[in-house]
Amino acid sequence: VPSLEELAGVLQKGLKENFADAQVSVVDCPDLTQEPFNFPAKGICGKPRIADVGGVPYLIPLVRKEKVYDLNTVAKDIELPGAFILGAGAVSSKVLGINAELIPIVQTKSEKKPAVNGSYVAQINPADKGCLLEKYSSKYTDCEFGLLANLYASEGQPGKVIEVKANGRTGELNFVSCLRQTLEKHYGEKPVGMGGTFIIQKGKAKIHIMPPEFSACPLNTDEDVNNWLKFFEMKAPLICQPVIVSRDPGFDLRVEHTHCFSHHGEGGHYHQDTSPDSVRYLGYFQPAELLFRIDRPQETHLVGRD
Repeated sequence: VPSLEELAGVLQKGLKENFADAQVSVVDCPDLTQEPFNFPAKGICGKPRIADVGGVPYLIPLVRKEKVYDLNTVAKDIELPGAFILGAGAVSSKVLGINAELIPIVQTKSEKKPAVNGSYVAQINPADKGCLLEKYSSKYTDCEFGLLANLYASEGQPGKVIEVKANGRTGELNFVSCLRQTLEKHYGEKPVGMGGTFIIQKGKAKIHIMPPEFSACPLNTDEDVNNWLKFFEMKAPLICQPVIVSRDPGFDLRVEHTHCFSHHGEGGHYHQDTSPDSVRYLGYFQPAELLFRIDRPQETHLVGRD
């Protein structure tokens, strides 16, 4: 795992090629229990690791609804019971009765404490076909998810992290792709993984939400998938949870996946800011020490990975 100082230097160089202004430094992790995060853990430090669970082939071309997982079980599987988990995934349709985007933010259960579920669900509002963002715990008591998830896990401790500030996008790449491709370019064959959280402080972003009904027709191409998904332009501030791996070392990974929530009722799967001139990003990241691949699909494809 590269040092934080080394990573900060590498990332700053790459970001400057895609943003008018970029500053990357090593700082103390802010208290994530405070606004705007309101997470159930203070930080993203302590035994950091990444888990890629299930995968897009369990959603498309046709859904496999039996694929249901539990974040408390995942924490044990990745040898970190009680882990604080952030990331991007799909809800368990067995629990919700529909398909929706899950923004997992969970302090998993340990021998001493029950789980604290701070997750959000973004679904299509049946009333007006807009975004309906709700706190998971307002309706459900479990820590389940379905089909797929990309998760960053740690002990949830305070500590040193990489702070990234980037303003004014000048290039084509979104913020997360820029970070990932910068790492891939620098580290080549050696995979480097990162997770954490970032805020889109200003501007707007293109976000998708999956429809409540799974597709009855097979989704065989990216075009099929994009026609099925519902796209929105959502406004800042958006609090995003990215999971990034610079390159797939042969585990059929989803190399980048980011979901976001807000305190104004918007959230979902982040694609790109739509206001490059005014956009402002502020992020906190930690490199992962371990990578776990859980329930890898036997039959795979590359459709719907972006």
